[in-house]
Amino acid sequence: MNSCKVTKKLKGEVYETSAQGNSLKKVKKFSKSKKPVLLTLNAEEKFQTITGFGGSFTEASASLLNRLSAANRKKILEAYFGENGANYSLTRTHIASCDFSLSNYTYAKVENDKLLKNFTIEDDKSDLIPMILEAKAISKEGFNIIASPWTAPPWMKDNKKYVGGKLLPEFNDSFALYFSKYLEAYKKEGSNIWGVTVINEPHGNGNNWESTLFSPKEMTDFVQNHLGPKLEKDGWAEVKILGYDQNRAGIKEWVDVMYENEKSSQYYDGLAIHWYESTFDYFPKELQYAHQKAPNKYLIQTEACVDSEIPHWNDDAWYWKK
Repeated sequence: MNSCKVTKKLKGEVYETSAQGNSLKKVKKFSKSKKPVLLTLNAEEKFQTITGFGGSFTEASASLLNRLSAANRKKILEAYFGENGANYSLTRTHIASCDFSLSNYTYAKVENDKLLKNFTIEDDKSDLIPMILEAKAISKEGFNIIASPWTAPPWMKDNKKYVGGKLLPEFNDSFALYFSKYLEAYKKEGSNIWGVTVINEPHGNGNNWESTLFSPKEMTDFVQNHLGPKLEKDGWAEVKILGYDQNRAGIKEWVDVMYENEKSSQYYDGLAIHWYESTFDYFPKELQYAHQKAPNKYLIQTEACVDSEIPHWNDDAWYWKK
């Protein structure tokens, strides 16, 4: 193995994952080949910048951690955020309730309070915020947080429910204000938010939990005419706004609208994607299309859970065939 900039040969190690059962096993013995493979590394050629790796802060996980002793809770958080652990650098949390919450709740509980004079994050103060702050105290290098609402407050929507429905146009400014007040409230609690997504899963989730529906045009209009200008006006211009926030299969439809021109893309800092519906196909063409459409904008996977094909989820051989 050679480097383009170094004349001497470099030493390398080989680790193998295989259908035979090896899982990142270090390979020490090699069979000789009549045609050896020469690997040349060009350290000067760069393709992407890694923003970070991590997981999510949810009310459900925070509530469970709070049932543990302080020592055990610290041990778990050390495993994720400690210098000798996973050392998470990019995380996500929910704005008001989500499917990993103990109940449905909103920060704007008073109906038709368009100026959000009664806005409160009190629901987050017993479990969620303490978990974030404890992780923050453990992390030496720190981590960024992306925050996502699963739904607008129900009274801002046409169906007046937590699940489904669309944001009513007369509440566009109120929903933008909702983000600004959230950022301010969390900052006061000692937690700065690095970025936000407009809504989690704008295509919906089969009406299984909190959601608000947006088309690519509806979201882009909201970002350009309401959310972006509001955050800029209130001093949150450095907070990243990520669009879409659903599965990779829909990337092209969304970036064609989001990045159609300079005006449409003005307040978008990037694209948020989920890995569902992609057990064995990671949609490389769609990801590359998004990157080429806006090379200077973020492309961040914001959500992932176990996403296995049923009934093949426990059949290793099926995955290797794919």
